[in-house]
Amino acid sequence: MKGNVMKPRAFVFIAASAVLFLAAAPQPSAQQRTKTPDWTPWRFLLGEWVGEGGGEPGQGVGGSTFALDLQNTILVRRNLAEYPATANRPAMHHDDLMIIYQQSGSTRAVYFDNEGHVIQYAASVSPDGTTWTFLSEPQADAPRFRLVYTKETADSVRIDFDIAPPGKPEAFSSYIQSRTRRK
Repeated sequence: MKGNVMKPRAFVFIAASAVLFLAAAPQPSAQQRTKTPDWTPWRFLLGEWVGEGGGEPGQGVGGSTFALDLQNTILVRRNLAEYPATANRPAMHHDDLMIIYQQSGSTRAVYFDNEGHVIQYAASVSPDGTTWTFLSEPQADAPRFRLVYTKETADSVRIDFDIAPPGKPEAFSSYIQSRTRRK
């Protein structure tokens, strides 16, 4: 046959190639096919916050941002704190990143900072929507951490960061207390 008519063997080759291509293409996993997380209980925290606070590291200033990212599939908190020098230590710069995500019906978070800490948290919101709690799992040989944001006004939040010693997972002591206001 002449002209633009496709020969049967060429058609079979193209069809087989298309089937192989589609079969080899990455398919979304069940986890990837889930709907976009519902961040409604977390929306109050979205935006930029500035604040001052004190605690074990001393009196500090800083701020944080909460922003949805990756097409609203994660919530990202970036935090910065500056602590001036004291008689016992030099000035300190602390910054951290926390990624909050929803998976299998629960909210989790992973925290990283410039001091090399990595903390895995279970995250929750109080029934009245005014308290956001991040709680690490207890480990026999490591401290346990609790980070709590409590809404005080329409534009302010109290932040408490508590640490429990190894072997005493419920014996939390205050490490940092601060207040932030929406910028």
